[in-house]
Amino acid sequence: MANSSTATAIKPSDPQVLRLAVLASARLSPSIQRVTVGGPALRHFTPMGYDQWFRLFLPRAGQEDFRLPTRTSALWYAQWLATPSAKRPDCRNYTVAGIRPELGEIDIDFVVHGDPASGSVDGIAAAWALSARPEMPIGLLDQGIMYAPPRGSDETLIVADESGLPAVEGILRSLPRTARGAAVIEVPHAGDRRALGQPDGIEVHWVVRAESAAPHALPGVAALAHIAGLPAPSAACYVFAVGESALATGVRRHAVSLGVPKANVRFSGYWKAGRRAGT
Repeated sequence: MANSSTATAIKPSDPQVLRLAVLASARLSPSIQRVTVGGPALRHFTPMGYDQWFRLFLPRAGQEDFRLPTRTSALWYAQWLATPSAKRPDCRNYTVAGIRPELGEIDIDFVVHGDPASGSVDGIAAAWALSARPEMPIGLLDQGIMYAPPRGSDETLIVADESGLPAVEGILRSLPRTARGAAVIEVPHAGDRRALGQPDGIEVHWVVRAESAAPHALPGVAALAHIAGLPAPSAACYVFAVGESALATGVRRHAVSLGVPKANVRFSGYWKAGRRAGT
Protein backbone atom coordinates (compact mmCIF):
# COMPACT_ATOMS: atom_id res chain seq x y z
CA MET A 1 0.00 0.00 0.00
CA ALA A 2 1.45 3.35 -1.03
CA ASN A 3 0.59 7.02 -0.58
CA SER A 4 -0.87 6.34 2.84
CA SER A 5 -1.63 9.05 5.35
CA THR A 6 0.18 8.99 8.66
CA ALA A 7 -2.93 8.56 10.80
CA THR A 8 -2.64 5.88 13.45
CA ALA A 9 -3.79 2.43 12.35
CA ILE A 10 -5.11 -0.24 14.70
CA LYS A 11 -2.72 -3.18 14.78
CA PRO A 12 -3.42 -6.77 15.82
CA SER A 13 -2.11 -7.55 19.30
CA ASP A 14 -0.24 -10.78 18.48
CA PRO A 15 0.06 -11.37 14.72
CA GLN A 16 1.37 -14.66 13.41
CA VAL A 17 2.16 -15.88 9.94
CA LEU A 18 -0.59 -18.44 9.38
CA ARG A 19 -0.24 -21.39 7.03
CA LEU A 20 -3.65 -21.96 5.43
CA ALA A 21 -5.05 -23.68 2.35
CA VAL A 22 -7.53 -22.95 -0.41
CA LEU A 23 -11.01 -24.31 0.20
CA ALA A 24 -12.83 -22.99 -2.89
CA SER A 25 -12.59 -20.47 -5.74
CA ALA A 26 -15.48 -19.01 -7.73
CA ARG A 27 -16.32 -16.00 -9.89
CA LEU A 28 -18.37 -13.60 -7.77
CA SER A 29 -19.04 -10.96 -10.46
CA PRO A 30 -17.62 -9.96 -13.86
CA SER A 31 -14.48 -8.46 -12.27
CA ILE A 32 -14.17 -10.35 -8.97
CA GLN A 33 -12.86 -13.85 -8.24
CA ARG A 34 -13.50 -14.95 -4.65
CA VAL A 35 -11.14 -17.46 -3.04
CA THR A 36 -12.08 -19.00 0.30
CA VAL A 37 -9.21 -20.18 2.50
CA GLY A 38 -9.02 -21.80 5.89
CA GLY A 39 -7.31 -24.25 8.18
CA PRO A 40 -6.63 -24.95 11.88
CA ALA A 41 -4.21 -22.01 12.13
CA LEU A 42 -7.07 -19.59 11.54
CA ARG A 43 -7.91 -19.86 15.24
CA HIS A 44 -5.03 -17.40 15.76
CA PHE A 45 -6.71 -14.77 13.55
CA THR A 46 -8.85 -12.24 15.46
CA PRO A 47 -11.64 -10.60 13.41
CA MET A 48 -11.53 -6.81 13.84
CA GLY A 49 -14.06 -5.75 11.21
CA TYR A 50 -13.81 -2.58 9.15
CA ASP A 51 -11.00 -2.75 6.53
CA GLN A 52 -8.95 -5.47 8.20
CA TRP A 53 -6.08 -6.30 5.86
CA PHE A 54 -3.26 -8.78 5.69
CA ARG A 55 -0.13 -9.84 3.85
CA LEU A 56 -0.96 -12.73 1.56
CA PHE A 57 1.85 -15.14 0.67
CA LEU A 58 1.32 -17.14 -2.52
CA PRO A 59 3.40 -20.01 -3.90
CA ARG A 60 5.05 -19.34 -7.23
CA ALA A 61 4.47 -21.58 -10.22
CA GLY A 62 6.64 -24.67 -9.98
CA GLN A 63 7.76 -23.87 -6.44
CA GLU A 64 8.30 -27.09 -4.52
CA ASP A 65 9.24 -25.60 -1.14
CA PHE A 66 6.62 -23.09 0.08
CA ARG A 67 8.64 -21.28 2.74
CA LEU A 68 6.87 -18.68 4.91
CA PRO A 69 8.45 -16.04 7.16
CA THR A 70 8.48 -17.01 10.83
CA ARG A 71 9.01 -13.47 12.12
CA THR A 72 6.27 -10.88 12.48
CA SER A 73 6.21 -7.10 12.90
CA ALA A 74 8.70 -5.40 10.56
CA LEU A 75 11.11 -8.33 10.80
CA TRP A 76 9.06 -10.51 8.45
CA TYR A 77 10.07 -8.39 5.47
CA ALA A 78 13.81 -8.74 6.00
CA GLN A 79 13.38 -12.49 6.47
CA TRP A 80 11.25 -12.72 3.33
CA LEU A 81 13.84 -10.82 1.28
CA ALA A 82 16.61 -13.06 2.61
CA THR A 83 14.79 -16.20 1.44
CA PRO A 84 16.33 -17.59 -1.80
CA SER A 85 14.23 -16.53 -4.77
CA ALA A 86 13.51 -20.15 -5.71
CA LYS A 87 11.83 -20.65 -2.33
CA ARG A 88 10.44 -17.14 -1.68
CA PRO A 89 6.64 -16.84 -2.05
CA ASP A 90 5.00 -13.89 -3.76
CA CYS A 91 3.53 -11.38 -1.32
CA ARG A 92 0.54 -9.08 -1.86
CA ASN A 93 -1.80 -7.05 0.36
CA TYR A 94 -5.50 -7.90 0.60
CA THR A 95 -8.54 -7.10 2.73
CA VAL A 96 -10.86 -9.56 4.48
CA ALA A 97 -13.92 -9.84 2.23
CA GLY A 98 -15.73 -12.16 4.62
CA ILE A 99 -14.92 -14.26 7.66
CA ARG A 100 -16.71 -17.17 9.33
CA PRO A 101 -14.72 -18.01 12.48
CA GLU A 102 -17.08 -20.80 13.43
CA LEU A 103 -16.21 -22.55 10.15
CA GLY A 104 -12.57 -21.48 10.03
CA GLU A 105 -12.99 -19.66 6.70
CA ILE A 106 -11.88 -16.33 5.20
CA ASP A 107 -13.01 -14.97 1.83
CA ILE A 108 -10.51 -13.02 -0.29
CA ASP A 109 -11.69 -11.07 -3.34
CA PHE A 110 -9.30 -10.70 -6.30
CA VAL A 111 -9.90 -8.14 -9.04
CA VAL A 112 -9.55 -9.77 -12.46
CA HIS A 113 -8.50 -7.57 -15.38
CA GLY A 114 -7.26 -8.85 -18.69
CA ASP A 115 -7.70 -9.25 -22.42
CA PRO A 116 -10.86 -11.27 -23.20
CA ALA A 117 -9.57 -12.03 -26.71
CA SER A 118 -6.30 -13.61 -25.61
CA GLY A 119 -7.46 -14.84 -22.21
CA SER A 120 -4.50 -13.15 -20.52
CA VAL A 121 -4.91 -11.83 -16.98
CA ASP A 122 -3.17 -8.84 -15.39
CA GLY A 123 -1.44 -9.46 -12.08
CA ILE A 124 0.25 -12.43 -10.44
CA ALA A 125 -2.35 -12.70 -7.67
CA ALA A 126 -5.33 -12.55 -10.03
CA ALA A 127 -3.85 -15.29 -12.20
CA TRP A 128 -3.25 -17.36 -9.07
CA ALA A 129 -6.86 -16.86 -7.92
CA LEU A 130 -8.21 -18.10 -11.25
CA SER A 131 -6.11 -21.25 -10.99
CA ALA A 132 -6.63 -21.81 -7.25
CA ARG A 133 -7.76 -25.30 -6.32
CA PRO A 134 -8.61 -26.89 -2.93
CA GLU A 135 -5.64 -27.70 -0.70
CA MET A 136 -3.27 -25.27 -2.46
CA PRO A 137 -1.20 -23.60 0.32
CA ILE A 138 -1.18 -19.88 1.18
CA GLY A 139 0.23 -17.82 4.04
CA LEU A 140 -1.43 -14.91 5.85
CA LEU A 141 -0.10 -12.22 8.21
CA ASP A 142 -2.73 -9.96 9.84
CA GLN A 143 -1.97 -6.21 9.65
CA GLY A 144 -5.03 -4.75 11.41
CA ILE A 145 -7.23 -1.90 10.20
CA MET A 146 -6.62 1.58 8.77
CA TYR A 147 -10.12 3.04 9.11
CA ALA A 148 -9.88 4.91 12.44
CA PRO A 149 -12.10 8.01 12.70
CA PRO A 150 -11.70 10.45 15.59
CA ARG A 151 -13.67 9.63 18.69
CA GLY A 152 -17.25 10.87 18.42
CA SER A 153 -17.17 11.31 14.64
CA ASP A 154 -20.28 9.99 12.88
CA GLU A 155 -19.92 11.56 9.40
CA THR A 156 -17.83 9.80 6.79
CA LEU A 157 -17.00 9.97 3.08
CA ILE A 158 -15.63 6.73 1.64
CA VAL A 159 -14.29 6.51 -1.91
CA ALA A 160 -12.77 3.49 -3.67
CA ASP A 161 -12.40 1.66 -6.95
CA GLU A 162 -12.97 -2.09 -7.34
CA SER A 163 -9.71 -2.95 -5.56
CA GLY A 164 -11.06 -1.23 -2.44
CA LEU A 165 -14.53 -2.79 -2.59
CA PRO A 166 -13.84 -5.37 0.18
CA ALA A 167 -12.57 -2.56 2.44
CA VAL A 168 -15.64 -0.43 1.75
CA GLU A 169 -18.00 -3.34 2.42
CA GLY A 170 -16.22 -4.25 5.66
CA ILE A 171 -16.35 -0.66 6.87
CA LEU A 172 -20.02 -0.20 6.02
CA ARG A 173 -20.95 -3.43 7.79
CA SER A 174 -18.97 -2.35 10.87
CA LEU A 175 -20.10 1.27 11.18
CA PRO A 176 -22.50 2.27 13.96
CA ARG A 177 -26.04 2.27 12.61
CA THR A 178 -26.19 6.01 13.43
CA ALA A 179 -23.39 6.82 10.97
CA ARG A 180 -24.14 9.22 8.12
CA GLY A 181 -22.40 10.29 4.96
CA ALA A 182 -21.66 8.76 1.56
CA ALA A 183 -19.72 5.96 -0.09
CA VAL A 184 -18.66 6.25 -3.72
CA ILE A 185 -17.46 3.04 -5.38
CA GLU A 186 -16.25 2.89 -8.97
CA VAL A 187 -16.44 -0.55 -10.63
CA PRO A 188 -15.77 -1.71 -14.19
CA HIS A 189 -19.19 -3.27 -14.85
CA ALA A 190 -22.75 -2.93 -13.58
CA GLY A 191 -22.66 -6.58 -12.54
CA ASP A 192 -19.94 -5.81 -9.99
CA ARG A 193 -22.40 -3.91 -7.79
CA ARG A 194 -23.68 -5.74 -4.72
CA ALA A 195 -25.51 -5.18 -1.43
CA LEU A 196 -23.15 -3.71 1.16
CA GLY A 197 -25.16 -3.63 4.40
CA GLN A 198 -24.59 0.08 5.04
CA PRO A 199 -26.35 2.09 7.79
CA ASP A 200 -29.48 3.93 6.66
CA GLY A 201 -27.67 7.26 6.93
CA ILE A 202 -24.96 6.31 4.43
CA GLU A 203 -25.83 6.95 0.78
CA VAL A 204 -24.06 4.55 -1.58
CA HIS A 205 -23.14 5.83 -5.05
CA TRP A 206 -22.10 3.22 -7.60
CA VAL A 207 -20.09 4.64 -10.51
CA VAL A 208 -19.92 2.13 -13.38
CA ARG A 209 -16.85 2.79 -15.50
CA ALA A 210 -18.33 1.18 -18.61
CA GLU A 211 -21.31 3.56 -18.39
CA SER A 212 -19.39 6.74 -17.56
CA ALA A 213 -18.80 9.66 -19.91
CA ALA A 214 -15.23 8.40 -20.42
CA PRO A 215 -15.46 4.58 -20.18
CA HIS A 216 -11.86 4.08 -21.31
CA ALA A 217 -10.37 6.58 -18.86
CA LEU A 218 -8.08 5.42 -16.09
CA PRO A 219 -9.77 3.82 -13.07
CA GLY A 220 -10.75 6.48 -10.57
CA VAL A 221 -11.39 9.30 -13.05
CA ALA A 222 -15.15 8.73 -13.03
CA ALA A 223 -15.28 8.48 -9.22
CA LEU A 224 -13.38 11.76 -8.83
CA ALA A 225 -15.80 13.46 -11.21
CA HIS A 226 -18.71 12.08 -9.23
CA ILE A 227 -17.56 13.27 -5.80
CA ALA A 228 -17.05 16.76 -7.23
CA GLY A 229 -20.83 16.94 -7.62
CA LEU A 230 -21.66 15.78 -4.09
CA PRO A 231 -22.51 18.17 -1.25
CA ALA A 232 -19.35 19.35 0.52
CA PRO A 233 -18.49 17.33 3.64
CA SER A 234 -18.30 19.17 6.93
CA ALA A 235 -14.98 19.91 8.60
CA ALA A 236 -15.75 17.13 11.07
CA CYS A 237 -16.12 14.49 8.33
CA TYR A 238 -13.73 11.53 8.30
CA VAL A 239 -12.61 10.80 4.73
CA PHE A 240 -11.32 7.39 3.65
CA ALA A 241 -10.05 6.89 0.10
CA VAL A 242 -8.39 3.76 -1.32
CA GLY A 243 -7.72 2.24 -4.71
CA GLU A 244 -5.70 3.48 -7.67
CA SER A 245 -3.01 5.89 -6.48
CA ALA A 246 -4.30 8.97 -8.33
CA LEU A 247 -7.82 8.34 -7.03
CA ALA A 248 -6.65 8.16 -3.41
CA THR A 249 -4.55 11.33 -3.63
CA GLY A 250 -7.22 13.10 -5.67
CA VAL A 251 -9.86 12.48 -3.00
CA ARG A 252 -7.50 13.77 -0.33
CA ARG A 253 -6.79 16.93 -2.34
CA HIS A 254 -10.52 17.49 -2.93
CA ALA A 255 -11.47 16.99 0.73
CA VAL A 256 -8.74 19.30 2.04
CA SER A 257 -9.74 21.99 -0.48
CA LEU A 258 -13.24 21.90 1.03
CA GLY A 259 -11.94 22.46 4.55
CA VAL A 260 -11.58 18.91 5.88
CA PRO A 261 -8.46 18.82 8.12
CA LYS A 262 -5.63 16.67 6.77
CA ALA A 263 -5.73 14.69 10.02
CA ASN A 264 -9.28 13.61 9.13
CA VAL A 265 -8.27 12.10 5.78
CA ARG A 266 -7.03 8.53 5.50
CA PHE A 267 -5.88 7.55 2.00
CA SER A 268 -3.90 4.71 0.48
CA GLY A 269 -2.93 3.89 -3.08
CA TYR A 270 -3.44 0.15 -3.39
CA TRP A 271 -2.04 0.12 -6.92
CA LYS A 272 -0.85 2.41 -9.71
CA ALA A 273 -2.28 2.48 -13.24
CA GLY A 274 0.12 0.80 -15.64
CA ARG A 275 1.63 -1.30 -12.87
CA ARG A 276 -0.96 -3.77 -11.59
CA ALA A 277 0.78 -5.58 -8.76
CA GLY A 278 -1.54 -8.16 -7.32
CA THR A 279 -5.00 -6.76 -7.91
